[in-house]
Amino acid sequence: MTLPTASTRLVDPRDNRLGTASHEAADRVETALWRMMSFFDTPLADLEAARAADEGWALPLVMQAGFLLGLTEPAHEAEALRLLDEAESLLPAATARERAHFEAQRAVADGRWQQACRIWDELLLEHPRDALALQWACLWDFYRGDANGLRQRPARALPEWSESDPLFPCVLGLYAFGLEECNLYPQAEDIGRRAVSGDARVPWAVHAVAHVMEMQGRFEDGAAWLRQHQPGWAEGNGFSAHLWWHMGLFRLEALDVPGVQRLIDAHLCGDVLQLTAQRVDAASLLWRMHLLQVDVGARFVELLRDWQPADEDAGHYAFNDLHVLVALLGADELVRAESWIARCAARAMSAEDARRSNHAIAREVGLPLMRGLLAFAHGDADNAVATLHTARSQAQRLGGSHAQRDLIDQTLIAASARASHRHVGRALLNERRLAKPMTPLTRHWAEQLGIEL
Repeated sequence: MTLPTASTRLVDPRDNRLGTASHEAADRVETALWRMMSFFDTPLADLEAARAADEGWALPLVMQAGFLLGLTEPAHEAEALRLLDEAESLLPAATARERAHFEAQRAVADGRWQQACRIWDELLLEHPRDALALQWACLWDFYRGDANGLRQRPARALPEWSESDPLFPCVLGLYAFGLEECNLYPQAEDIGRRAVSGDARVPWAVHAVAHVMEMQGRFEDGAAWLRQHQPGWAEGNGFSAHLWWHMGLFRLEALDVPGVQRLIDAHLCGDVLQLTAQRVDAASLLWRMHLLQVDVGARFVELLRDWQPADEDAGHYAFNDLHVLVALLGADELVRAESWIARCAARAMSAEDARRSNHAIAREVGLPLMRGLLAFAHGDADNAVATLHTARSQAQRLGGSHAQRDLIDQTLIAASARASHRHVGRALLNERRLAKPMTPLTRHWAEQLGIEL
C-alpha cells in the first residue's frame, strides 16, 4: 500500500486535511457527510464507493461504523466493530484528525459515550469546521441528555464557519436545537428559521422550530410550520417519521384523537417503521393516547409483532428500553414487561459492563422509571406516583428531548389523577400552565385532576 504524502493529500471544503489523494473518494465522503446531516438516504453507499476509490483510507470505514453505532441498534454492533478493526490497520496513513474520530468511535463502541464527546470537543478546538465532529458529538449529547453540550458546542464553532458553506445551514440547525433544549425559545426559533430560509433542505432545523412550538403549546402554529416545510422532509428522508410524530403531538395537544389515529395509520405503523428510533416514536405516541383512555391495544400488538425486541438486546440503551416497556404495557403483556425489566436490570448491574455510560443511567434513572410505569399498568397508582416522581428529577439523563420525556410527566399526571392524593399532579399541571397557554390537552388533565381553571 502506498501512503499518501503531505503534498498529495487533499483537503475537504472546510480546509480539513484528508488522508487520501483520491478526489473520487473525497467527493464521496463529502456526500456521505451531507447525508448524515440532512438524513436524505443513508450514507453507506457513498462510503462504500469512497472505500472502492481508495482502499487505504480509514475515514470511510470509521464513518460507516459511526453511522451504524448511531442507530443505537444492537444488531449493528458486530458489523461496526468489524469496520473499526479494519480501519485500525489503516491508521498509519490517516491524519491526526481522522485518528481522533477513530478513537471517539472506539469509545462509543465501548459504551464510553462521555469520553467520545470529550475527544470530539478537543478535536473541535483545533478544527472548529469539522462538521463530522459536530454532527457526531451533538448526536451523542442528545443520547446522553446533555442540553448544555447541544447548545455550547455549535456556538463555539459557528463564528468560524463561512455562510457560503453548503453545510452551514445544517450547523445552524444543530445550534437551534441546542438553544431549544436549553429553553431559549425565541433564539432557537430565530436560528431555526434562518437555517431554512435559503434553498438548503434542513430537516433538523425544521425539527428544532417544531420543538419550540411544542414547548410553547403553539399546536396550530406547529402543525402549520410542518405543513409549510413538508416538501423538504416528508419524502426520501430518514427523519420523516419523527417529524410525523411531532405532527401527532400537535394534534394531541388539540385533542384531535381521530386525526392522530389517521396519522399513525399513514406514517407510523407497519412497513414504514424500519428503525428502532421510528418504533420508539410510534410507541411514545400510542402511549399518550393510551393515557387518554383511547383503545390502542391492537396497535401496540401490531407494533410489537413488527418490532420483535429480542431479550438479549435488553439493556443496550435505557431510552429505547423504556419505550420497549411502554409497548409491552400498552399491549397488556405484563409478564413479558416484568421479564424485560429484569433483563435490563441484570445488564445494568453487570460488573463486566460497569464502565458503559448507559448502565449507570439505566441503574439510576431508567430502571426506577420502568418500575413506576409497571406499577401504573398494574393499577397501583400511589406507588406509580411515588416512584415516577422521585425519578423525574433525573429523567434528562435518560437522553432524548424535553418533548420525548414529556411521556413521563403525562404518565405521572394520569397516575396522580387515580391516586389517593392528587397533589403531585396538581404541581405538574401548575408547571404546565406557566410554560404554555391553556391548550385542550392541559384542560383535559385539569378535569381529570378535578381542578377548576
